[in-house]
Amino acid sequence: MNTPYALQQRIDRYCEQLEQHPKLQSMYRKCAVSTVSSVLRPCEDGTWFVLTGDIPAMWLRDSAAQVTHYLPLATDPEMGGILEGVIRRQLRYIALDPYANAFNQGPSDDGWVTDLPRISPWVHERKYEVDSLCYPIRLLYLYWKQSGREEIIRDSLEDTLRIILDLWKTEQHHGERSPYWFTRPECDPPCLPCGGKGNPVVYTGMTWSGFRPSDDDCKYGYLTASQMFAVVVLGYAAEMLRSVCGNEALAAECEALAAQIDAGIRQYCVVEHPVHGKIYACETDGMGRYSMIDDANIPSLLSIPYIGYAPAEDELYRNTRRFLLSSENPYYYEGTYARGIGSPHTPERYVWHMALVMQGLTAVTPEEKREMLAMLAATDAGTDLLHEGFHVDDPTRFTREWFTWPCSLFAEFVERCVDEGVL
Repeated sequence: MNTPYALQQRIDRYCEQLEQHPKLQSMYRKCAVSTVSSVLRPCEDGTWFVLTGDIPAMWLRDSAAQVTHYLPLATDPEMGGILEGVIRRQLRYIALDPYANAFNQGPSDDGWVTDLPRISPWVHERKYEVDSLCYPIRLLYLYWKQSGREEIIRDSLEDTLRIILDLWKTEQHHGERSPYWFTRPECDPPCLPCGGKGNPVVYTGMTWSGFRPSDDDCKYGYLTASQMFAVVVLGYAAEMLRSVCGNEALAAECEALAAQIDAGIRQYCVVEHPVHGKIYACETDGMGRYSMIDDANIPSLLSIPYIGYAPAEDELYRNTRRFLLSSENPYYYEGTYARGIGSPHTPERYVWHMALVMQGLTAVTPEEKREMLAMLAATDAGTDLLHEGFHVDDPTRFTREWFTWPCSLFAEFVERCVDEGVL
């Protein structure tokens, strides 16, 4: 689609501030429009379908992240209509199947046709991820704060929250109560062990997740960053329910669940590191087993201030951040062109642009922000776009040529840097 007038004006204003940084200016101009120019698809019901890029499906998580940098334009009729259309489609998908992470534009039955169980032809992939339910609530909340519009909240929030709360409470007792299982027979192993139910966990107050934001399976079922995200969005939900819907009972239910999850984080997800002191583990099962890594996808431990769980100055976060950005994190790589966090989802020594942007967004000094901007500008492989992962010694070796989530996040980062006087 053509670039909306209000968006073009906003891009032009920021580009004026980037005249002394021509490479960043060129990248920002291209990344800021990447969502509207390449992945938005209008639907007959007035909503918007958002491709993740080179995969012809709409991820709940990705689609929210792909339009977040447009929120400052929420009061513009055209841009506000796009944002509202994305949110309405997300909420309809949640009602269709809250365990699914990605959907087709229509009931085409596209996707991984061998995945079991097969539930709906609308579902592209049914990997259950806690963050898939967090992102649409966050987007709705931020849209409400920017635009003041309450129609979607009045129309859909109570029904959507009832679905999410029931699911998250069920998954607090995954082994005993959950109906969810997932297998992909052609994989070895077939994604989730133990007959598709995942490795055993015990009750902790937290809510189980089968998969990470990378769509890789969780080794242990309580993914710390996703639990934190759930705590934050339950607070957002409670505020909207009280302010707009006048539903005190459902708001209190959200807050009670958030308190249970948060208590679980504090009790089970904080571990002692021999060098960095108390830090957050990536995952745990509540039985003393945990993993000490971070994944480049968001939510991540690195993104804790960005998702709103704790400030960047928080001591536990600072300790965790030092661990994450060190060789003690097995997915931290250093090379000729970059150093940063990669993922088990991509090859060894591949750093993710998304992780570099997030390091910049959570940095507390202008120097670190500028360092990340310079690294991003040096590793786009001459495309003016960002990718998934790239080799730290050769940025021309990268995964996913068409992947707009990191581009959208980069546009948000650049705008923040301009607003803060970093550039």
